[in-house]
Amino acid sequence: MTTTESSAHTASLDDLAHRSRAFFAGIGSVLDPIPDPELRARTYQRELFAAGLTGIDVPVEYGGQGLDHMAKALVDRITRTDAPPESSTFAVGPGMAVPTILELAAESLRQRYVRPALEGTEIWCQLYSEPGAGSDLAGLQTRATRTEDGWELNGQKVWTSHAHWADMGICLARTNPDVPKHRGLTMFVVPMRAPGVTVRPITQITGDQEFNEVFFDGVRIPADHVVGEVDGGWPVAVALMQNERSSIGAGGGRQAVGYLRLAELVRSRGASADPAVRERLVDVFVGQRLAGAVDEYLAESRDGGAPLGAVASLGKLWRSDNGRLASDLIGELAYRDGTAWDGGDDRDEWTYALLDACALALGGGSDDIQRNALAEQVLGLPRDPFSVSNVPFRELRVGNTRSTPEEIR
Repeated sequence: MTTTESSAHTASLDDLAHRSRAFFAGIGSVLDPIPDPELRARTYQRELFAAGLTGIDVPVEYGGQGLDHMAKALVDRITRTDAPPESSTFAVGPGMAVPTILELAAESLRQRYVRPALEGTEIWCQLYSEPGAGSDLAGLQTRATRTEDGWELNGQKVWTSHAHWADMGICLARTNPDVPKHRGLTMFVVPMRAPGVTVRPITQITGDQEFNEVFFDGVRIPADHVVGEVDGGWPVAVALMQNERSSIGAGGGRQAVGYLRLAELVRSRGASADPAVRERLVDVFVGQRLAGAVDEYLAESRDGGAPLGAVASLGKLWRSDNGRLASDLIGELAYRDGTAWDGGDDRDEWTYALLDACALALGGGSDDIQRNALAEQVLGLPRDPFSVSNVPFRELRVGNTRSTPEEIR
């Protein structure tokens, strides 16, 4: 890049930062008059798209801005602290499904689904976890069987964020039980309004119903709605999970409390002179800066053509650790009554942050999974010696039980 090109790029980034901050400063006045939470979320994404602040690194022909990953990292950094809660509703679509579809799906799926996800026309959900397959995702039992004109889906998913609002889902299902569990999976795009899809919201400790159970009873899927290869869904699932972890690390999904807002709360409670409180505020500040540094490192790696890899786990891990640091400070030092509120009162942002913090360690894969990925793929430590990698899935006991070595032999 020449000096002139570098200066133009810097000016472009400065303009993007200005537009981003101006957008987030004004979006509240647009959303405040809208009482319905789903409509608020869809309105937010439509406004974000109209402002040119979504799909930053998505090619223009699919509705994106066609900018580089450094531009995306810049918007991500501002989003981490300035975006309203409504942004989490679209974490799966633009943050996870879109990059996976762009990388691995057929052109017909790119043309059909990328732009509506960016512009807020369609909300997406991620259909991974099952009652007996959470951390052991490859143990899932939801089945997709071939039909004359496509596929039929049967099974159950759980902990599916925003499924009750979702128009589309990206779903991992078993298509071949006669091969080892990682080799018989396929990724599908599933219309969530199709006959046979039942969604049951789950009430959380926050009082919200963000999570859901989803049941598939003879749901028909078009033949061309496969992402990647049939029975080759595990690499697609890994790619999507890396996009998910990168998105969470960049500020997508649940929004951890920003340092400036937390410092404002501490001052309002008269605790800012306490050296112990100040030290913990510094820990939150450092954690958020580290998460931002990881996001920028990933952006540079992407621009250089490198895959996300296990480093995507690092940003996600920092986000969850930092979210709990902030939550501990809210609960123990600044807002001790935050876990209780009268039924007729509005729950404020601090109550939500305090109650929701435990989920930060689970979404996108638990903290233990992230540490395992970093240990094995970055540090080169050995994997767990117990393996069922060569055993057909139908010979395994799955769910809450695990096959013993004697059974496998």
